[in-house]
Amino acid sequence: MLKLRLSRGGTKKRPVYKVVVADSRFARDGRFIEKVGFFNPLLPKEKKERIGLEAERIKYWLGQGAQPTTRVARILGENELMPMPANGNNPQKAIPKKDRKKEGSDDAKKEEAAKADAAPTDGAKKEDAPKAEAKKEETPKADAPKAEAKKEQAPKADAPKAEAKKEEAPKADAPKAEAKKEEASKAEAPKEEKK
Repeated sequence: MLKLRLSRGGTKKRPVYKVVVADSRFARDGRFIEKVGFFNPLLPKEKKERIGLEAERIKYWLGQGAQPTTRVARILGENELMPMPANGNNPQKAIPKKDRKKEGSDDAKKEEAAKADAAPTDGAKKEDAPKAEAKKEETPKADAPKAEAKKEQAPKADAPKAEAKKEEAPKADAPKAEAKKEEASKAEAPKEEKK
């Protein structure tokens, strides 16, 4: 199939395009049948040198069945060589790609919710729907008592630790006191022998 398309030239970040007639199987910047114009996107739209087209050759190739790409069709439409193509509708274009996925997942969740709200046709499915709703309602209720129980347990757990520390403090002093008593008895023992 013949295509009227752009073939990129120029340097890095400074593109200049040729409008060419090529077989659709050929590489974008590769072999082509005929060059029929050029396009320089870096120039302002008002400049005459931005686009150069050979109108007679383009009309000939369109008559032979060559199909223009979307961008070439717009260029040809602006230069009145063919009717201007209809504008496409891409509402996602203005949204950054990373945010598109998030919104897409939100849309998917909304669709699932809408499907769940729709009336099921089977008797078994009708019974399952209320159960699913009941489970959704139970989940927050079940979480609330657990959170309260954890709050109540926290002070109780701290209290025994504090009591244990109080008990440990005298125990720590007890060995010191016992050691002092033993030393005193040893000291007294030799005195008794001298007498």
